[in-house]
Amino acid sequence: MKRRILQYLRYIDGILEDNAKDEEYWENVIRKHKDQIAFFSHERLIHLIVFALVSVCTVISIMTFIVSGHVELIPLIVLFFVLLIPYCAHYYLLENSVQKMYEQYDEMINKTEKYFRVDKSLKK
Repeated sequence: MKRRILQYLRYIDGILEDNAKDEEYWENVIRKHKDQIAFFSHERLIHLIVFALVSVCTVISIMTFIVSGHVELIPLIVLFFVLLIPYCAHYYLLENSVQKMYEQYDEMINKTEKYFRVDKSLKK
């Protein structure tokens, strides 16, 4: 998934560099881009749910260990942390990539008409 999303972002950046296309071309690209945003947003939601569940299980395991003191829980806690770190990194990639796709979408719309654009110079 990581390779796919990064390649897709580069592909769209390449398309956005071309200003010589007509309005019909951009409408077609925008429609396809909205489909990809929907696919990646769904993927993001699924990974958020999994990430949240693993996080909750990690906290429950740690709390159970603190309360009970059973040393047998330590491998379980380590296993959850081993899962939690890659899930966090992957969800971070998905979230930031979808945000980038929103910016690309705004740029595409601006190719055909005056539209909203985020002012990146503003900090908040």
